[in-house]
Amino acid sequence: MFITVQYNVTQSLDERAEQVNLYQYGPKDIATVFFYLLIAVILHALIQEYILDKMNRRLHLSKTKHSKFNESGQLAAFYLLSFIWGCSILTAEEFATNPTFLWEGYPHTHMVFQVKFFYICQIAYWLHALPELYFQKVRKEDIPRQLYYICLYVFHITGAYILNLHRLGLVLLVPHYLVELLFHASRLFYFSDENKQKGFTLWALLFVIARLLTLTLSVLTFGFGLPRAENQGFSLAKGNFNVLTIRMTCLAAICLTQAWMMWKFINFQLKKWREHSQSQASKKKAFSPKSKPHKKDLARVGSANGVVKSDDKTSPRARKAKAS
Repeated sequence: MFITVQYNVTQSLDERAEQVNLYQYGPKDIATVFFYLLIAVILHALIQEYILDKMNRRLHLSKTKHSKFNESGQLAAFYLLSFIWGCSILTAEEFATNPTFLWEGYPHTHMVFQVKFFYICQIAYWLHALPELYFQKVRKEDIPRQLYYICLYVFHITGAYILNLHRLGLVLLVPHYLVELLFHASRLFYFSDENKQKGFTLWALLFVIARLLTLTLSVLTFGFGLPRAENQGFSLAKGNFNVLTIRMTCLAAICLTQAWMMWKFINFQLKKWREHSQSQASKKKAFSPKSKPHKKDLARVGSANGVVKSDDKTSPRARKAKAS
């Protein structure tokens, strides 16, 4: 129950005599998620000790950068693995080639092994991130920010899994993970060398494209696809949640999340733009040619050096000569 994927259903295709093993979800999945949550904690510790800590010793980062470097290192490894895994599933199942496949035949109560195991691992990873906030001794200032995106991941991925929207969820996760992978990889390069900032420009472009893609596919699925599906109604036994209230709730949750992400993105870009403009202004002041000094300043400088005559129109040498 803890290791293997539960709720196996064997089906035979009409055209061929082959039998296909498919899977459903149920309460026993909680035990499986808990087991892989522990596996995620162990993998997290291994990556931290044998990779990130060694890199931190070489870079000699400050405490703030040290915390962000560890966060980006862990997330970059996870996003890379999830992106490759998700692309392989999309290629095998042909989810991305035909958009109508996202809602045709709903409810999609049966999943292949790779899809179900993918969701189990996703939920387990984001749940393991909660105790890692304590294990990694994350700063109090960073805890609310990390809690926000951890809870959003758990909410959306679990919702897609329970509502039998795993096809849409998988298609939306893959491009999102690509964008996040690029951001955290760029941040890792930035911590190693502050001159390496070109990755953030590409990330900003792909971020906006990913948000538009997410909104487009969500509107197509919940606004046009599912309302025209054959199976309408609400049934827990059949796993059918194709009613107007649930469709609008899901669409509103996705739209609000995308709007919140765009708001954070715009604030981040404005902050960077202000910092860049201030640094450019300070550089211009430092390298600007000095203005010509006034006559009064020259008089002061000259008197200090003994060049300009004193008030009694006699130089120090002449006064010394008279005294002798």
